[in-house]
Amino acid sequence: MKGWKSNINETHFVVAILMVWLSSCVLVRAQLTPDFYATTCPNLFTIVRREVKRALVNEMRIASALVRLHFHDCFVNGCDGSVLLDGNDGEKFSNANLNSARGFEVVDTIKRSLESACSGVVSCADILAIAARDTVLLSGGPLWRVPLGRRDGRVSNQTEANNRLPSPFMNIDQIIQKFTDVGLDTTDVVALSGAHTIGFARCSTFSQRLFNFSDTGAPDKNIDTEMLADLQRFCPPNGDENKMTALDRNSTDLFDNHYFQNLLNLKGLLLSDQALVSNGSVASTTKSLVESYSRDSKLFFSDFVNSMIKMGNIRVLTGTDGEIRKDCRVVN
Repeated sequence: MKGWKSNINETHFVVAILMVWLSSCVLVRAQLTPDFYATTCPNLFTIVRREVKRALVNEMRIASALVRLHFHDCFVNGCDGSVLLDGNDGEKFSNANLNSARGFEVVDTIKRSLESACSGVVSCADILAIAARDTVLLSGGPLWRVPLGRRDGRVSNQTEANNRLPSPFMNIDQIIQKFTDVGLDTTDVVALSGAHTIGFARCSTFSQRLFNFSDTGAPDKNIDTEMLADLQRFCPPNGDENKMTALDRNSTDLFDNHYFQNLLNLKGLLLSDQALVSNGSVASTTKSLVESYSRDSKLFFSDFVNSMIKMGNIRVLTGTDGEIRKDCRVVN
């Protein structure tokens, strides 16, 4: 009987060790690493940086577009390149992306260059992550090592995009919930919102603040009066809703902490931006971060990098999951 019990205990021990080993294998397989393409595509970073530079020389506004593509990709189905897929039911046609998301042609150019250098190796999801980093760097922001090894998804879900992507019309509680849904926290909300230090927004995304905010018959009181007058002239009632103005007044193309200084001076363009310093218990936490970042650009850069890396790990496909697309717009 003792021998029988001994064998049972040994069996349980072996099974336990095996389970730990299998769990570690899954963890290793799912772990992204900056040198993932070191041998399979050694010129990867040179090629991506070259194409991003060319795009920025042609149009500096493309910087914010590429960061936004990575953001909008990761929030829907995880960071799997699904935002790039064509199709009437795809994420490109969601409320947040339709006639708004840009930069697809730049990604196409990067992909063609990489296919010439190392065919079938680099995923579109990883291209988005690297391009986002490079546009931040080339706009004056921080440099970081991008964890790589993502594979591309085969499904683009417009409904999920409509449900999951934050909106410029949301209050702070709604925004935080959207981030919480994908595993990000309040620090990530504020740090990643700092990407609005570059880029532009259409009148349609903020004009509701200018004349009859929340059916009050008056403008949003949380807008600097001089800025309000400028915006009312720029986006008059029944005017062109597609006209665009800078998200970060007086620091349009430079990736810095000026955006946070604007918020404290009631110069946030979008309702969702200014909400970071609005009243309420939740906003007290975000406001404290805004104040810290407005004083310390190094702290903002550090937290932004950490949040970008954290976001870039949302529900990634690795190993044999998904595919490596030959064309970022269509599945293989």
